[in-house]
Amino acid sequence: MQTILRGATVEVVIGADLPAVIIGEKINPTGRKKLAEALRQGNFDYVRDLARQQMASGADILDVNVGVPGLDDVALLPEVVKFLAAEFDVPLSIDTPNPKALAAALPVAPGKPLVNSVNGEEACLAAVLPLVKDRGAAVIGLAMDENGIAADPETRVAIAEKIINRAVQIGIPAEDVVIDPLVLTVGADTQAGAVTLRTIDLIRRSLGANINLGASNVSFGLPERHIINQAFLALAIGAGANCLITDPMKLTLTIRAADLLLGHDAYAVRYIAHYRKMPKEQ
Repeated sequence: MQTILRGATVEVVIGADLPAVIIGEKINPTGRKKLAEALRQGNFDYVRDLARQQMASGADILDVNVGVPGLDDVALLPEVVKFLAAEFDVPLSIDTPNPKALAAALPVAPGKPLVNSVNGEEACLAAVLPLVKDRGAAVIGLAMDENGIAADPETRVAIAEKIINRAVQIGIPAEDVVIDPLVLTVGADTQAGAVTLRTIDLIRRSLGANINLGASNVSFGLPERHIINQAFLALAIGAGANCLITDPMKLTLTIRAADLLLGHDAYAVRYIAHYRKMPKEQ
């Protein structure tokens, strides 16, 4: 099963036997005061710089989130999407919990964008999936519902299946639903990482869906978070995750190494090419 995304000219394919796709996470003001202030001031030059840095570091897709308290995301999100689309030709991931902002941004996103995200809650499915269908977009499905994030893999898989089935029922192809199995911090639950890895394996084997994952939650509250994130990403890719929302400046080389070891990088071409582009201090 392959999920195909498009920007103005660039096509990105997510698939089981392909190198992992990297979604650059940094155009998101959560925890980033400088970006939040830039968005308040309408300083899109800083947004451009973040996009350029991420693409130079290996990002295939740019996540776009403008969720700053007090700002009108319905007006701001399409403006930022249009700005990035005019500057860069990669696919965009439209990241908002607000269906009105999503409805405003999707028409101005070029190609075939990714929607981040929908979950198994009935209200969310009803609000988001029709927008995805009408735009011909793909969507990330979070394996959670009204009861939150389940502690067992089987419940998460059941929620993922519900999201895919509901999407198919309204005319969204199954391959255009990328499932995020979610991960909680191992600092609070020792089994959190293991549960996510088992969920990835079950989704791949039972549903055949492509798997998106963000790694940063797994290490929250622990020292040397970068080391934990590296280890978890490598394990997740080995289990079947093939689309990662992450910081490409820090983790692209780890992802390239995992691809190489899984046989997804013939003669280490991608790994070596990325290594040669890295600043010497890294």
